[in-house]
Amino acid sequence: MPTGKHIMKLEVPISKVWEFVRDMNNWAPLVPGYLEHKLISERQSTWKFKGDIGIIQKTVALRIDIKEWIEPTTVKFNLTGIHDNIAGKGYFAAKELTENLTEISGNLDIQAGGMKGPMVNSILKSLVPKTTEDLTEAVASKIEKVEVIVK
Repeated sequence: MPTGKHIMKLEVPISKVWEFVRDMNNWAPLVPGYLEHKLISERQSTWKFKGDIGIIQKTVALRIDIKEWIEPTTVKFNLTGIHDNIAGKGYFAAKELTENLTEISGNLDIQAGGMKGPMVNSILKSLVPKTTEDLTEAVASKIEKVEVIVK
């Protein structure tokens, strides 16, 4: 299964990280290639983004189901392709290192199925780690900007 994990340290309290990640509206627009998202419920949403799969650009629609909200440390979710045979899971985790230093980690596992699955998965092996890194860094940057504005 193509997997990505990225870890960063932020000079903000863990409570500020939680304030940001507890609301999908804050981080859905930070997904690389973001087009739109819609909340279905507090724990479910659909996301649409444009992705590059090799030389092909494709619009991908996913359903995101939040499996766990563990304040102030963890958001775990599953994702399911709406029109494509794609499934996966991911999480954001925060760990308080000091009062004003928090380690965040983003993790994403995605797998394509069906007849094209092996070909798509070979492309996803390089795409998923980069997407995870880009999303985690975008979340971190946004949290830091919000923290600076608040100070």
